[in-house]
Amino acid sequence: MNSAVTETHPRKIGAAKAARAPRTWLRLLLVLLVVGLLAGGLIGFHQFKAGILKQVTAGIRAQQPTVATAVATSEAWQPMLSAVGSLRASRGADLSPEIGGVVQEINFESGQNVVAGAVLLRLRLNDDEAKLQQLQAAAELADVVYKRDVKQLAAQGVAQSTVDTDAGNLRVARAQVAAQQAIIDEKTVRAPFAGRLGVRQVDLGQYVGAGSAVVTLQALDPMFVDFYLPQQALEHVAPGQPVTVTVDAYPGRNFSGKITALNAKVDATSRMLQVRASVANPDSALLPGMFANVVTMSGAAQSLVTIPLAAVSYNPYGSLVYVVHSKTDAEGHTQAVVTQQFVTTGDQRGDQVSILKGIAAKDVVVTAGQLKLHNNALVKIDNRLNVTDDAAPSPQDQ
Repeated sequence: MNSAVTETHPRKIGAAKAARAPRTWLRLLLVLLVVGLLAGGLIGFHQFKAGILKQVTAGIRAQQPTVATAVATSEAWQPMLSAVGSLRASRGADLSPEIGGVVQEINFESGQNVVAGAVLLRLRLNDDEAKLQQLQAAAELADVVYKRDVKQLAAQGVAQSTVDTDAGNLRVARAQVAAQQAIIDEKTVRAPFAGRLGVRQVDLGQYVGAGSAVVTLQALDPMFVDFYLPQQALEHVAPGQPVTVTVDAYPGRNFSGKITALNAKVDATSRMLQVRASVANPDSALLPGMFANVVTMSGAAQSLVTIPLAAVSYNPYGSLVYVVHSKTDAEGHTQAVVTQQFVTTGDQRGDQVSILKGIAAKDVVVTAGQLKLHNNALVKIDNRLNVTDDAAPSPQDQ
């Protein structure tokens, strides 16, 4: 009985194992299937996430503002004082008769060059010459009487008082002649110095009142230019210092001169100092009354950092520029990022401005597109837009 039981039991166990084997493999397949689905889902999720990130990155890059840039350079900078002034002749006058009268003679043409002392205009004398002749005759008679009485006095024929009276009458007569001659001379207009005449303001037969302008006379070489500088510049200017003058009438042409005088006082209202310079004008290109730009050198040349004037944003709280730096993102791409940098500006020269503090040479600064920028903003650089950086720019339409 025991042997029978012993033989039957192993057989049942093997059959049970054989029945459980398909179930185990099925479970294993199900586990593998679940693991595969989970792995595929994770891979798909990561791929989806990477795609979303790429789209977001592309959108951000597409929204990055485009800017133009320039490199700060170190250049020799000559300090200069700039001012605006007005040209005037070294000698100039509006000529007019001293008394009124009718124009009888005109001896000049408009725009003519004349020498000193040239007779330009005469007024009608009327009876002035006749009065002069009358007074001259009286003076001659007084002279004869005086000389005769002097001889009589020597012979004791007349008293000394008679001779003294004759001498007084002679002086009065000669003074009357001189006064009448002065009246005649006042009706003649002469050139007080050599120069160029302006446009004639009178005609023959016209009555001209005393002091009425007949014509202007200007000595055009050299010319004077009067300009004003702030009182702080007083230590930087002195007589003999060279100046350069430009006028709108002759673009690109420089006229050389030198400072001749400084005013003896500073204007109490504006705190400005009047300065006068003499400018050579051999071809008479400059005319009195013209507007002029005056530049004079001040001190020795310095080495300063310069950038285009368009790169500086002037604000009430300070002047700033945007400096461009390189930045590498997580994917290894190099990007351009800008940072705000406050600067201390110096003098301007054309389209350039000197920087005394804030940036160094070789720094890359933004010259166009600053309106859309903020600190640490990513930007795209497009330097096809050229910003002028000329120390002596000329108008585009010239």
